[in-house]
Amino acid sequence: MDFNRFHPDPETYRGYHVFAVDGSTVNMARDPDSPCFVCNASNPKGYCQTHINPLYDVLNKTYYDCVVQPQPNMDEIGALVWMLNAHRFPDKTLIVMDRGYEGYNMIAHLMLKPNVDFLLRVKDGAGAMREVAKLPMIPLDRDLSMTITTTQTKHDKENGNIFLPVPKKSYKQNPKTRPARWDFPSPYPLKFRVVRFMLDTGKYETLVTSLPRSITPDELKELYHARWGIETSFRQLKYNIGLVNLHSKSVNSVWQEIYGALTMFNFCSRIARGAVVQKKATNVHEYTVNMKMAMALCRDYFRNPEGDGERLLLEIAKYTEPVRPNRADARNLRPKSFPGFTYRVAA
Repeated sequence: MDFNRFHPDPETYRGYHVFAVDGSTVNMARDPDSPCFVCNASNPKGYCQTHINPLYDVLNKTYYDCVVQPQPNMDEIGALVWMLNAHRFPDKTLIVMDRGYEGYNMIAHLMLKPNVDFLLRVKDGAGAMREVAKLPMIPLDRDLSMTITTTQTKHDKENGNIFLPVPKKSYKQNPKTRPARWDFPSPYPLKFRVVRFMLDTGKYETLVTSLPRSITPDELKELYHARWGIETSFRQLKYNIGLVNLHSKSVNSVWQEIYGALTMFNFCSRIARGAVVQKKATNVHEYTVNMKMAMALCRDYFRNPEGDGERLLLEIAKYTEPVRPNRADARNLRPKSFPGFTYRVAA
């Protein structure tokens, strides 16, 4: 956090710092005694994973904060609530989320935070929030108002209030289920904007937001699409920075490596942003810095106490790649195990 504090990131959208939030797993060395040990029917031998929950600045390509959790106890919504409570957000901030963060409690936390707006993709149809599910499956842009309660009195039912079955303190939780969360008084009014539009595939996508109507549905669509930057950053963090090759086994040491990798990512990203890519008249596409090479060069510069900063920027500018917007390749997800320490030495 100190590194971020001394190196502010200037890029905004209409004055908003645009943050994406999502989770990803990091494989660890197998240790059955670790709190990160996962054992289930699909993998009876078990394995170790930790879960990272970062806030990522999609315009400046830097990590703002991160909560790290053992994979068996991962709680992405709880991690975001913690980060909301931990920061003041003195500037206008927009937090963009995917469907895993859907919920009335999460929306209430976001709306209560000063200077923070949100953009959240929600489910359609039967699995959607009750008031969203009632809307027709057509392009739309409208406001929804509702009242959340944790009681089922006659008054609540007559007024159509939304009941959340929050467990009592004496409730014995089933380890396979997670009870409804509600951190606010009851009853509690909520109001947010719902935007639904059709994708090029012919399917509908539904977003809920606290942003004003001065930001159009087309702009909301582009802002949500910008969330993909956090997915790209995970790949760079793991393979370009090297988070797939941990050097530690204990949980505390692994988490120290994770925060070190996040800091190195920001170090590389901020330096690469200063490189000037020359535009040629013969170029068909716009070109940008190749981040794989930029991060490799920045890591070498960091290790060399006599490194030349000006030369580093010139070297980074030599390695470029074309910008091809609106590409839609299918995701090729392949689970990968932790590369053992002995295997790496032998290699």
